Amino acid sequence: MMTPTVSVIMPVYNTAKYIEAAIDSVLAQTFTNFELLIIDDEGTDNSIDLSRAYDDRRIRIISQRNRGLAGARNTGIRHAAGEIIALLDSDDIWEPSKLEKHVAHLRTNPEVGVSYAASAMIDDDGHFLRIVQRPKLKNVTARDVFLRNPVGNGSAAVLRRAAFDDIAFLSLDREELDYFDPTFRQSEDIECWCRIALMTSWKFEGIDGALTQYRINEGGLSANVVSQFATWCRVRDRVQQIDPKFAGKWAPYAEAYQLRYLARRCVRMGETAMAWSLMKDALRRCPMIAIEEPKKTLSTFVATFGLRFLPGAFSAPVRAAIQRS
Repeated sequence: MMTPTVSVIMPVYNTAKYIEAAIDSVLAQTFTNFELLIIDDEGTDNSIDLSRAYDDRRIRIISQRNRGLAGARNTGIRHAAGEIIALLDSDDIWEPSKLEKHVAHLRTNPEVGVSYAASAMIDDDGHFLRIVQRPKLKNVTARDVFLRNPVGNGSAAVLRRAAFDDIAFLSLDREELDYFDPTFRQSEDIECWCRIALMTSWKFEGIDGALTQYRINEGGLSANVVSQFATWCRVRDRVQQIDPKFAGKWAPYAEAYQLRYLARRCVRMGETAMAWSLMKDALRRCPMIAIEEPKKTLSTFVATFGLRFLPGAFSAPVRAAIQRS
């Protein structure tokens, strides 16, 4: 087998319901010179048995003791043979042309280290939700990465191996290199993107099209929102360590955008009190987001206010409007 151009890293932990769709979407790629590294993170269901049923020599299964998503990605990167690393979570799906388009993008733009594209949201059963993450594609700065995370999610990014090499660090408990910080159990991707943006010269750039189907599971939303914001605050603190001047200028904006994003998630799931509280906090932290992004900020404020204080009949059209915006 020739050396693969792309190494696809797929961490697996108890995703038996989804993993076949994820693997099928990789094997259906129009760009075929890849290896698929399935990282068994010591789950307890039959996800790995389903993976072993595939007869394709491009698939390698690597087992490890449970280290979480960041730790599993690190294991995959360390074993990767490709010059390009593509990340896919085992509950998400790629469009068939994804690798072909990203490889072409990286080959024609040698200064780009992180390539990405929009993602369409799907529900637990794989049905489209009419929500598309449409990120900024061009002229992306470290400010954009910190405030708005244009990559969007962990299954959208296709990176040069060299970009990971430039931010690698020696793990504290093992004599091996890490790339994602394994102490992060959420927001590990944005923490990694911020280090690339602030510590290297690699550019972030997106390409047209929604090439990832990103699965949304809102189980335990209230607890998840609290946990997600707490973890995001650790990202803010990491940015502060890397570049205090940059963080001092942009952290209030980034925090406000994160709170607004979480408020919108709460609106979609009917968590009215939490949505209103988060949106108020967003505007307190940085009122300037209403000037920078007036349409989305105003619509979120109106939606959270309406759901909190107006009659219940108002709720259904509000949630539908937020999903469309």
